[in-house]
Amino acid sequence: MYAIVEDGGKQYRVEKGDTIYLERRELPEGTKTIEFDRVLMLGNGAESKIGTPWIEGAKVSASVSAEVKGPKIRIFKFKRRKGYELRKGHRQKHLKVTVDAISG
Repeated sequence: MYAIVEDGGKQYRVEKGDTIYLERRELPEGTKTIEFDRVLMLGNGAESKIGTPWIEGAKVSASVSAEVKGPKIRIFKFKRRKGYELRKGHRQKHLKVTVDAISG
C-alpha cells in the first residue's frame, strides 16, 4: 500500500518503511513523530482511493530521524568580455523522515 501526501507545496509518494527528505521546519522540542493529514491518494491495486482534494480521515505517520544538509549547489555568474565572475554556494537543510504507518 502506498500513499501520495502533500507537504510544503510538494507531493511525495511513500510506502511503509520509506525514507524521505522534507523541507526543514521548526518543530517543538522533543518531537519524534510527524503526521501528514493531507493525503491525496491511497493506492492498493484495484482498491485505490483518490481524494477531492484530500481523503477524509487518512493519515500517514512518520518518525523524525535527523536534520541533514543537502548537496552543494554551485552558482556561477559571469558577463561576457567584462572580466566579471561570481561564485556562490548553497546547502539546503532537510528533515530526514521515515514512514511508520499509513492509515485510511
